[in-house]
Amino acid sequence: MTHTTVALKIDVDTYAGTRDGVPLLLELLQRHGARGTFYFCMGPDHTGRALRRIFTHKGFLQKALRSGAPSAYGLKTMMYGVLLPGPVIYKKCGDIMREVVSQGHEAGIHAWDHVTWHDYLTGNDMAFAKSELGQAAKAFLQVFGTLAATTAAPGWTVSAESLALQDQMNLAYCSDSRGSCPFYPVMDGTRYSTLQIPTTLPTADEVLGREGLSPDDLPDYYLGLLKPGLNVLTIHTELEGGVISRQFGQLLARLQERQIPCVTLAEAAVAVSNAPDCGLSMEMLEGRSLPVALQRAQVTA
Repeated sequence: MTHTTVALKIDVDTYAGTRDGVPLLLELLQRHGARGTFYFCMGPDHTGRALRRIFTHKGFLQKALRSGAPSAYGLKTMMYGVLLPGPVIYKKCGDIMREVVSQGHEAGIHAWDHVTWHDYLTGNDMAFAKSELGQAAKAFLQVFGTLAATTAAPGWTVSAESLALQDQMNLAYCSDSRGSCPFYPVMDGTRYSTLQIPTTLPTADEVLGREGLSPDDLPDYYLGLLKPGLNVLTIHTELEGGVISRQFGQLLARLQERQIPCVTLAEAAVAVSNAPDCGLSMEMLEGRSLPVALQRAQVTA
């Protein structure tokens, strides 16, 4: 791709984000002629259990307050898995999930339990990854009547086991990483065969509140970051489909005015040729409080 393209990766982390944020985003995308790939959490919403990170991960509380996470997620969601039972998302929101595909967008797997994957994948074994991803795959099949062709790890959290499992699932591609261009991952000396399409742009929750950046600044901010070729923007239904939906709509309108297409990751994957083998490792990234999978230098034979 020599022209500028934006692939929209839409993470759906919570029950409320599925119920309320997805329909709002579908309306915005339709209005502005944009398409995206929605990655769904299928199982119980245990968002409240993430609060333990306040005590285990330095900077988590500061980042949450800076980005406005409490207002984005809402009090009830923050109680799921702690004081309230977590709703099983696919059982309550199957119709909404299917509407995504009926409107021409792509659907993939984000997780079974977002918090469990994010907090416990690293250091666990293949049985853990199989249990989490296997439950999500069964639920996806029940909702859509077809196997998922793509997954995107919560919090960009991967392991050698999760990458190997994705290869076993014969997925078309995955979007588990942060980086600059599509690549095949090499982790701890092993090369995996599932194409990675990394998020190339910062997410709203990483930049809001930093250097005085407000939600109203986001359209200009993102337009200034776009480069020729493929740009991958991860958004969240709880933010861009909620408290900053107006500003996200403004960004879509300005992309439409500039004739910059917003496409699914599947459309982006079709255009990939000669993707390099690149290192992949869990490292810290500015604006985040937990490590993420980062694309490293190209690996030569």
